[in-house]
Amino acid sequence: MSGRALRIGGVVAAAAAGYYLYTAGGDPKVAQKKAEADASQLSSKLKSGISGKKKELETQEQELKQKASGSLNEVATDTKSIIADGQKKASEYQQKASKELNKAVDKFDKEVTEKAAQAKSGISSWFGGSK
Repeated sequence: MSGRALRIGGVVAAAAAGYYLYTAGGDPKVAQKKAEADASQLSSKLKSGISGKKKELETQEQELKQKASGSLNEVATDTKSIIADGQKKASEYQQKASKELNKAVDKFDKEVTEKAAQAKSGISSWFGGSK
């Protein structure tokens, strides 16, 4: 493969040299100057194309940064609202559970008090007290 690439490269170089010699009327110095001028022109085109692309890429980079920043801010806001909702629901659940616990404790106290009163009256009747 390497030998084939060298042959193709050699043919291209020979064709370019032949082109410049032909356009220069066979004068090697004129052909060299023309080749240098074309190389300089090509180089400046490439540099301007690269700098134009660089500016375009920088603009795209800024746009992408702004979009990403906006997306991150949106995610942060959404996360904060989800956390706030979770805290609110947890607080509501805590209050509800506290109320239910207090009701259960009150019911238990009432039953214990009633049973204690019944037991007291039952014990009093053993010893001759009235019911």
